[in-house]
Amino acid sequence: MSPGKVTINVLGASITISSDEKQLYLDSLLEIYKNEVEKTQKSTGLEDALKTAILTGFSLCDKIEKLRLEKKGLRRQQQEDDTDFQEAENLTLKLISQLDEVLEESTAEEKLITADILQTEEKLQTVYKLKNTVKNYPWGSPLWIPAMLGVPNPEAAPWAELWMGVHPEGPSRVNLNNGEEGPLLSELIENNRDYCLGEKVQKEFGCLPFLFKVLAAGKPLSIQVHPDRDLARQGWERENREGIDLKAPERNYKDPNHKPEIICALGPFTALCGFREAGEISKLLGIYSKNAHVILKESLDLLVTALKTNNENPHKAFLQALFEMNNDSRMLLASYAESEKNTNYPQYSAEWKLVSRLAKSNPTDPSILAPLYMNIIELNAGDAMFLPAGILHAYIEGLGIELMADSDNVLRGGLTNKHIDLNELFKVTKFDPHKPHIIKAPVITEGEEDFTYPSLCGDFSLRCLTGGRLNYSSSSPGIIIVTSGVLAVGGTDTILRKGEAAFIPAGAAQKGLEFSGNFTAYSASVP
Repeated sequence: MSPGKVTINVLGASITISSDEKQLYLDSLLEIYKNEVEKTQKSTGLEDALKTAILTGFSLCDKIEKLRLEKKGLRRQQQEDDTDFQEAENLTLKLISQLDEVLEESTAEEKLITADILQTEEKLQTVYKLKNTVKNYPWGSPLWIPAMLGVPNPEAAPWAELWMGVHPEGPSRVNLNNGEEGPLLSELIENNRDYCLGEKVQKEFGCLPFLFKVLAAGKPLSIQVHPDRDLARQGWERENREGIDLKAPERNYKDPNHKPEIICALGPFTALCGFREAGEISKLLGIYSKNAHVILKESLDLLVTALKTNNENPHKAFLQALFEMNNDSRMLLASYAESEKNTNYPQYSAEWKLVSRLAKSNPTDPSILAPLYMNIIELNAGDAMFLPAGILHAYIEGLGIELMADSDNVLRGGLTNKHIDLNELFKVTKFDPHKPHIIKAPVITEGEEDFTYPSLCGDFSLRCLTGGRLNYSSSSPGIIIVTSGVLAVGGTDTILRKGEAAFIPAGAAQKGLEFSGNFTAYSASVP
């Protein structure tokens, strides 16, 4: 049975529902519902979408119950006489009255919350502890993020990312002083813009411009690339015009922003990043294909040919040929990858091993050859690398701090069963050799307490902070997370333990804060 989809519109409110039911059946249900909504509006005079929907639902439940009773022979023959009709009308009017009371109470409560968020300068806090969103993607580790947060994970669910920021796909909330869950961080910022953002960030961005994450790759992620600002805006507007739902698997652009990023390892971290030189790719493929079945070897030779015959853009020609690999070669590739060791070339043992590993989870994907055409990057704790827009990359394994522009735009280029849009991928990718510069872990000497990782992006800046005692100051808002030890914020009752994060408003950062304790922490801010 092919699944169906129906969009319900009630006085400007809209919801789309996907179902395993046939489309014809869903369309008939929608027609029935529209008729019921019209009856409710005519009989009550309501225009409010919420009230109309609630009363329509109540009316339909009433009809279902009467049918049930009628089947049991319990329905009274006189249920629809004038007396019962009057009672039903009275009940409807009573429900409307109660709805008005509930909605008035809700509005009053919202006003109260807003008033609490829009605080006077005397009540504004120096820092705000955060409750952050966890993403349970299949490639996540069941151990690393729970261990950092000090929480159990008895189901061994994959905890892939911890998001800190205001992105609507995973927004942070403020924890109030009494320990209760407070408003969204975005609401706090919006209602206290001068204090939270500061003049510079308000003028340049108008919002918190970065998204801060802890990333735990227990398994390899897909090969991916992120757009620059112009391509992101164009893609966002185009997909909106085409009516592609934000949750649709074929949606490429979740927002109109670019997504450069920096990854900083918290332990051993393996990644693939950037194209190798064309000559190096040809050499590795030539060595790798020596013992391959004739059908597979012909396909691998075609990849080398693509690199050599297109002098203008060899990497683009290579990637196009890779995606065009025939099914017979794809089927042979995985078994060959798992068996071929190429022991005569021990200098490339890391490449052979990683191809074999990727083949186990992506058996018919020619992108398992990525270690032969992309650079293998090994980071130690504290090492980092910056990824500009347009650079192909894939995180293979490890725990790290990730900081990026406030975006969730991803174009996938292999090692995935998710949607791959080749046209958009080729539009976004930069087809030049690129070996990232590794920013080595800072060596903290006496008198040095923090280190700022160089960034080629004006949206964010990453700092590593270590205690003892240090002074923190910035002209912009920031988010800080403690990765080990305990950090106390001077002049406040705030103590941040391992795994805890806090928002630092620009107004507080500009005055300067004192951190003390035996800790390591990472902070995100605007340079």
